[in-house]
Amino acid sequence: MSAAPLPVARAASLLLGFLLLLFFCLDHGLLAKELKFVTLVFRHGDRSPIETFPNDPIKESSWPQGFGQLTQLGIKQHYEFGQYIRKRYRKFLNESYKHQQIYIRSTDVDRTLMSAMANLAALFPPEGTSIWNPSLLWQPIPVHTVSLPEDRDFIETLLKLSGFHSQDLFGIWSKIYDPLYCESVHNFTLPTWATEDTITKLRELSELSLLSLYGIHKQKEKSRFQGGVLVNEILNEMKSVTQASSHRKLVMYSAHDTTVSGLQMALDVYNGMLPPYASCHFMELYLDKGQYFVEMFYRNETQHEPHPLTLPGCTHSCPLEKFAELVAPVLPQDWSAECRITSDHQGTKDIPD
Repeated sequence: MSAAPLPVARAASLLLGFLLLLFFCLDHGLLAKELKFVTLVFRHGDRSPIETFPNDPIKESSWPQGFGQLTQLGIKQHYEFGQYIRKRYRKFLNESYKHQQIYIRSTDVDRTLMSAMANLAALFPPEGTSIWNPSLLWQPIPVHTVSLPEDRDFIETLLKLSGFHSQDLFGIWSKIYDPLYCESVHNFTLPTWATEDTITKLRELSELSLLSLYGIHKQKEKSRFQGGVLVNEILNEMKSVTQASSHRKLVMYSAHDTTVSGLQMALDVYNGMLPPYASCHFMELYLDKGQYFVEMFYRNETQHEPHPLTLPGCTHSCPLEKFAELVAPVLPQDWSAECRITSDHQGTKDIPD
């Protein structure tokens, strides 16, 4: 009797076993988890100062587009980020833009609108029938928006050098640290008093100001009126996906450092540092073994993959129901009414970014 059929029989048996295992996995949902929905909340790219201090020798005319505008560096930052998003979700998103699956929202500010557009130019370059001009691989994609309705001696000396008389820490952020930072990025010559140590102290004051705005005292209450509103909106989007009432795959919010930090403060994952240009908070919804999970990541530099974030009280891959339960305290029930009551008792301040 020939021994040749034995290896064939063994191979057939192994193949049958593999197929049975595969069918079992498919039937019981034991294969890899499936990405169902993504929300991105990011800060705009590099910009010129919003305004500056009286004694700053670098005036608005020194900036090509004036104050508060996206720079060419900012355009490059978001174009690169768009390329990264395309690479990260290449197996999830269509290669070509589909309006039913994507929604982009921006604050009604030039730099955030332009950042979103630069990002989308890289995320969805036209392909096939979407190409309307062979010499210009770009296509218009809608961006939706709505109208905008420590150390005492150090501070006093700084105010005198800069030409200010106010001692408001929020003013220091917006009118001294911010222009100095922008000017240093674009290689302007800084005032002699703007030493590395001075700028470091200013940054720390800025971070303290931001933390006091959203955290430290009554963090949960303040989060309800800041990041809590956005958390609620994102949570509702996720729930609609689980109920098969939405075909969206990706929602993008183009906003500001206060938007990113406010969201992270509401989620209690804020690292206490000013979100850099083009930084992004990722929220991904997965389906695994019949249950939905939320995973969060933070991209605040380009040399490494986004950092995993864990909602306190849960695991990194947090069951959606548990996630909703944990964030419930920061979700406003009646934002207008609650905000009106709070504003009657204390003033509010904005930190321009």
